[in-house]
Amino acid sequence: MHGDWQTHEVDNQPPAFSDVDLFASNRPLREALARHATALDTAPLERLGRLAGSAAMQGHARLANVHAPQLRTHDRQGRRIDQVEFHPSYHALMTAACEAGLHGSPWAGGAHAHLARAAGFMLFTELEPSVLCPVSMSYAAAPALRANAALFADWFPKLTHRAYDPRFLPFERKAGVTMGMGMTEKQGGSDVRANTTQATFDGDDAWGRRYRLVGHKWFFSAPMCDAFLVLAQTGSGPSCFFLPRWLPDGSVNAVQLQRLKDKLGNKANASAEVEFQDALAWGVGEPGRGVSQILEMGMMTRLDCALGTAGLMRQALALAVHHCRWRHAFGRPLVEQPLMRNVLADLALESEAATALALRLAHAFDADPGNAHEAAMRRLLTPVAKFWICKRGSAFAQEAMECLGGNGYVEEGGEGVMARIYREMPLNSIWEGAGNIMALDLLRALRRGSGDGSIAAALAAELAPARGQDAALDRLIDGLPDRIDTANEESEARRLARDVALAVQAALLQRHAPAVVAAAFCRARLGGEGAPVFGLLPAGIDAGALVERALPDEPRECTTP
Repeated sequence: MHGDWQTHEVDNQPPAFSDVDLFASNRPLREALARHATALDTAPLERLGRLAGSAAMQGHARLANVHAPQLRTHDRQGRRIDQVEFHPSYHALMTAACEAGLHGSPWAGGAHAHLARAAGFMLFTELEPSVLCPVSMSYAAAPALRANAALFADWFPKLTHRAYDPRFLPFERKAGVTMGMGMTEKQGGSDVRANTTQATFDGDDAWGRRYRLVGHKWFFSAPMCDAFLVLAQTGSGPSCFFLPRWLPDGSVNAVQLQRLKDKLGNKANASAEVEFQDALAWGVGEPGRGVSQILEMGMMTRLDCALGTAGLMRQALALAVHHCRWRHAFGRPLVEQPLMRNVLADLALESEAATALALRLAHAFDADPGNAHEAAMRRLLTPVAKFWICKRGSAFAQEAMECLGGNGYVEEGGEGVMARIYREMPLNSIWEGAGNIMALDLLRALRRGSGDGSIAAALAAELAPARGQDAALDRLIDGLPDRIDTANEESEARRLARDVALAVQAALLQRHAPAVVAAAFCRARLGGEGAPVFGLLPAGIDAGALVERALPDEPRECTTP
């Protein structure tokens, strides 16, 4: 009776990290929100924190990734349909994200709308980041439609509506819609001026100047969005166009889905290769200004890359701390082992600094248009935060995974979340401009602000309140003005981006975090070693306090002595 054999008892295995309140347990996030918006109503974030941490939604996240999107180019009779089928769990996640207002809702107005949305975006990323691709693109595309009054009048109310409707229908039959973007092509990648897709003028109608597009896009993510902003060449150069899946006459536009990308991660989200065969599109903005327009939209999507990585860091940290509190080795919990405690504390420092920088940037998006300081910080910190936070993400995920040992490297069960995070981490660093593009964008911002000194002055004003509290930070701050004034050497752009990021992170922590956090960050990040790997915190730092702040301890029983 082999079925009755019991060779051992399963013990010393941590319970699933589920049915947790992601907002209540995230002290750095809550304190950052209180710092930037003292009167912010956090009730929606509290609800989202409980929802995103629930076992039910975690189940949807798993299923949406296990059952990847499927391309259906033709129906059973051989007619082209060019549609993508998603698992029902994908739609459950999209419904939750849109109901939380993570897409275009902040543009409808409200105090601190972008900051609150940023916090929600981070919380949802802890649950499942893939579905946030169309959510982020909708957030960035909504304000761009202002450049075409007729399109804006018809589409903006639906882009800001908190309804999600996955049906493939004309937009007027739906309460809420989503938008995507199609910029890059095979031959150019980030060099969108090399695009070959051609736009030919086709007449004027209620939506303005209409064109026919012939060409392709190499990365066309979330192809079941209701419309897209795309780049195509006109006689004036690269121009921005509005491309709907359904045309005003009720027919389907000539957008052919060639195949879906088989990506390393981001499995729940479909990324397609497409071709346009006289697809109809409408001009948005002045002809020839397409690159400038996508850079403006890129400010929002790059913000989301920083927010998303900070959210993934937070979830990886929480999983690692949770595991090490429950798991025993060599006679005591892993969290009490000095080396492991050093690693966890170092990860906690990185996560809190990423949260502080990402939300500081989000706060700048809520500022009045006439606020020169916030405008300068928005322009400066967008490439800096996207570069540094996202660059740190992959190493962070690897170290957090190592805390779980072999359990962290498997795809099933609760531990599978860590593997999913690890596969997702490189994406935010690549999409919307990889590291070199961000470093060069920083140089571009500095050069344009060098004439009146606005960028350097804004950064100096931002860092000034933190002066005099740490000698290493003071030295870093003192050296930045000359480096900014002479920012001409491209080979040094990454180093400058890193140092601006570290200076702003350290200044934020010095001003607003507990002394144990600020002091530890300055000692660990501004010293000579520069934290090449995690777990190198110098002696004398209260690692236990850092871990406890990161994730308050929970009562538990252990089955091992």
